[in-house]
Amino acid sequence: MCSLIQKYNVAGPRYTSYPTVPYWNMDTFSSKKWQFSLVQSFDESNAAEGISLYIHLPFCESMCTFCGCHKRITQRHEVEEPYIRSVLKEWKLYCDLFSERPIIKELHLGGGTPTFFTPQNLENLIKGIFSMAKRAENYEFSFEGHPNNTTKGHLQALYDVGFRRVSFGVQDYNVKVQQAIHRIQPFANVKNVTEWAREIGYTSIGHDIIFGLPFQKEEHVRETILRTKELRPDRLAFYSYAHVPWLKGNGQRGYKDADLPTADEKRQQYETGKALLAEVGYHEIGMDHFALSSDSLYESMETGSLHRNFMGYTASKTQAMIGLGASSISDSWYGFAQNVKGIEEYQHLVENDVIPVYRGHILTNEDRMIRKHILNLMCGFETSWANENLRFERTEEVTDRLREMEQDNLLIVKEDGVTVTEKGRPFIRNICMAFDVLLHKKEPEKRLFSMTV
Repeated sequence: MCSLIQKYNVAGPRYTSYPTVPYWNMDTFSSKKWQFSLVQSFDESNAAEGISLYIHLPFCESMCTFCGCHKRITQRHEVEEPYIRSVLKEWKLYCDLFSERPIIKELHLGGGTPTFFTPQNLENLIKGIFSMAKRAENYEFSFEGHPNNTTKGHLQALYDVGFRRVSFGVQDYNVKVQQAIHRIQPFANVKNVTEWAREIGYTSIGHDIIFGLPFQKEEHVRETILRTKELRPDRLAFYSYAHVPWLKGNGQRGYKDADLPTADEKRQQYETGKALLAEVGYHEIGMDHFALSSDSLYESMETGSLHRNFMGYTASKTQAMIGLGASSISDSWYGFAQNVKGIEEYQHLVENDVIPVYRGHILTNEDRMIRKHILNLMCGFETSWANENLRFERTEEVTDRLREMEQDNLLIVKEDGVTVTEKGRPFIRNICMAFDVLLHKKEPEKRLFSMTV
């Protein structure tokens, strides 16, 4: 395994979209084309399955140096209400495009730190959203909570407006690692918020754990997993730290590359954690996710309905996903669009009745076919082009790129498809890269992605 890690540990996308953002074609994109693609998708899917809504709440009181999200560090909470007004105005601009009220199946609050906002302001935000929309019958609402500032009031207020899933960022319990990533977070805080959520009635509680952090050792991961087992969250995101200081500014420059575990050490951290989780009944879901058999994420994997988008893995699929707030990304299936990142620019555009996208991509037929194959691999570890709707011109080119991985027993190439072996699952990003015809057509001139292992 060590030699395979060294061989395949290259920079590569995480494939929350295809094409990946650096390969979006701005020459064929416009806000007008994006809006047309969204209306088309909405008309096709709103009544049948509803839509997804992601709301980006970008404020944090302090900088966590491992974080790659778009955020604004501030302790001035007077920013809350104006920002919520802008999000609701943006939502109205979208609702005005549609012929009927949106039916929301999936809603997620991300950040930043959603629990930077007061419980009352979060409640006002959700009530404002649903003054212009309806809930799907089987809706799922979730949010990301910071264990240090999520109060019982936050949990209760969001529960009262329909939230049943929450994920808490744990990362690692070792003090030296926490100091390096500027995230001092005692186990007691995580225990409190987890138990409060259960007491209130949340049906899915998640913990996010990261391996490959600065100064992190295998024993630190082991200790974090053992402490996590005490609380038994319903699902876990157990993923590799993405070290991309050239993209994320000074936050990730607070430690040296030499302070990070090697690729082999990172893989051992993952295998150790995975084995410990399996001992107590957690099932591996797609890439870097685990869930108990009672959780909807596991059920969706079993039924083949597991989906992946800009929010990561989700238990159900919607064709259209709208992202609200500064830097949010939307997906109509036919196109992607990203909002401006600056908060003041975002608010200015929205107040002037402009949907605040600044870049995007309109998918070609080939894009959509390759996207489907990558989704199949990411969610089910296999894909097929037996159906002519999923055959694309460069199939032979892709299978040629897979041959060496087949020789390494990472996958099986069949006449009309590919199946990933158990040995190949840790290298799923590399396998997906073989399908990424845009990446192979034009290798990036500068480093854009984190390492795959």
